[in-house]
Amino acid sequence: MQRREDDMIDKRVVVVIPAYNEERTITGVIRGLHRQGLTSLIVIDDGSSDHTAELAFQEGAILLRHVLNRGLGGALGTGIKAALHLGAEVIVTFDADGQHNPNDVPRLLEPITKGDADVVIGSRMLDPLGMPYQRCVANWIANVVTYLLFGTWTTDSQSGLRAFSSQAAARMRIMTRGMEVSSEIIAETVKNRLRRQEVPVKAIYTDYSLSKGQSFHVGLQTLMRLILAKVRRLTL
Repeated sequence: MQRREDDMIDKRVVVVIPAYNEERTITGVIRGLHRQGLTSLIVIDDGSSDHTAELAFQEGAILLRHVLNRGLGGALGTGIKAALHLGAEVIVTFDADGQHNPNDVPRLLEPITKGDADVVIGSRMLDPLGMPYQRCVANWIANVVTYLLFGTWTTDSQSGLRAFSSQAAARMRIMTRGMEVSSEIIAETVKNRLRRQEVPVKAIYTDYSLSKGQSFHVGLQTLMRLILAKVRRLTL
């Protein structure tokens, strides 16, 4: 008897969803992924004070909770370790604010399942039509900073939509705790000589998802943390 393709996807792919006070969007995010045949979902409730955890649990996600907010990097680190423990063959990271389109996930999986890549980044900048100008500028600056610190160019260093083979995920060390984790992941692909590809994705911009982006102040904090991360890497 031939197995359904979505059943095969479900058994080998685990989606990691870091979430902090995302009760407005978490249900829709989980249901959208379910419609793609992705049902192995890990939601990391990163110290939320709202109903994020309860809603995620009601939708059938595996729920992990941080008592205190540890930041995006801390949540991703917890989720990736849990996905590896579950025996995932491919791990996808997916933001909880509704910005990512679940329909883009198969495009990220293809290079890994074909053996052409170890890490795939969903890049909003390969086709930025409809992307707010301020976001384009902020992303370009982040890309330049990532290049200067870690010596590799990517068109969307801050993308939260990524896919990793289990072997690649197991080799990466996530040491940062905040939003700087996105650039750290790029640095880890270089350090571990992982094959990286980018595929175009379309972000879904709403007033809510835009409010979740980095402010100028947070951007400066992220830059300082990236510099500290670079110094730590030099001393290891």
